[in-house]
Amino acid sequence: MAEFTLELNDDQKQVRDWLHGFAADVIRPAASEWDEREETPWPVIQEAAKVGIYSLDFYAQQFFDPTGLGIPMAMEELFWGDAGIALSIVGTGLAAVGVLANGTEEQIGTWIPQMYGDADDVKVAAFCSSEPDAGSDVAAMRTRAVHDGATDEWVLNGTKTWATNGGIAGVHVVVAVVDPELGSKGHASFIVPPGTPGLSQGQKFKKHGIRASHTAEVVLEDVRVPGHCLLGGKEKLDERLARARERARSGGERVKNAAMATFEASRPAVGAMAVGTARAAYEVALDYARTRTQFGRPIIDNQGIAFQLADMRTRIDAARLLVWRASWMAATGKPFLSAEGSMSKLYASETAKEVTAQAVQILGGNGFTREYPVERMHRDAAIYTIFEGTSEIQRLVIARTLSGMPIR
Repeated sequence: MAEFTLELNDDQKQVRDWLHGFAADVIRPAASEWDEREETPWPVIQEAAKVGIYSLDFYAQQFFDPTGLGIPMAMEELFWGDAGIALSIVGTGLAAVGVLANGTEEQIGTWIPQMYGDADDVKVAAFCSSEPDAGSDVAAMRTRAVHDGATDEWVLNGTKTWATNGGIAGVHVVVAVVDPELGSKGHASFIVPPGTPGLSQGQKFKKHGIRASHTAEVVLEDVRVPGHCLLGGKEKLDERLARARERARSGGERVKNAAMATFEASRPAVGAMAVGTARAAYEVALDYARTRTQFGRPIIDNQGIAFQLADMRTRIDAARLLVWRASWMAATGKPFLSAEGSMSKLYASETAKEVTAQAVQILGGNGFTREYPVERMHRDAAIYTIFEGTSEIQRLVIARTLSGMPIR
């Protein structure tokens, strides 16, 4: 078991510096253009694939880092570059985590490579869970999956929303209801292979921030997928549903559903994304405060500005520590007895919103223009308190964990 440490080892430092260089040299120069275009930055993803950042091998190396710090370190550096472009680069990872969390070894080996493609032909993947009437309330999900025993196929019908890479992805991972009577415990996840008839892109959303990341509805109309596309397999699903039915009858302990397992695994990573955005805005504000003069001196000499910067840096470091703790706990098999994963996501997300707002304020009128990047960073930061569990949901998870109440 890896001991907890706040010091990165030499290999981790080398990877961090490599990622930082890519973020500085490739992502940042392209950030404003793709934010304005509101399109997937395929050329940047292609460059990331060429150097090995957008690849299954790189993701796996960071995911299986025994210290747990590989993924949060990578997320922080990439999102320091730009949140929208970085999300386009790492968005496939949520679908990959869905397969890793719920799939068999054969499914992992078959589908995750197809999610990324290769440096000459990059692909993206999408994880589809939220619906128009089922975001935080996963029990309200309506997308149905019905098993056709005659052909051993699952037939999917419904509409998903807020899907990163939805519709433009090759592989879609779709969460659907297989037993409505069990609520959120009657869900399962399915692979929808590339080119499957009946899957189409619905509305593409024009967003306040992270505009270089494609977000859209995914419409499923009589989508038929082979039985082997059920993540984990039917035998495992039948056993899980039987346990859930028994617990429902006896009023016993609740079990986790597939979507929640994916979100729990990814929350510290989202916290690291928020830390990266907050750090980027803080650094711009710090540099501006050192060089901007008013009344004959740099504005950092004013206590009001200096204290803001001190608070910004303190919050960023505290958020990173919470993210690292949760990531280390997950990697070493320590349970989140106090919802440490949700704590990390909650605090880092709120920190990103606060720090980027303070950065805009420190830059004054300049901060409100697109000439400086803090305006974009402030817009981007708003998403962290919303996706993969709102701040309100994180507080609910933490409170119910502390009180011993069931988390629905």
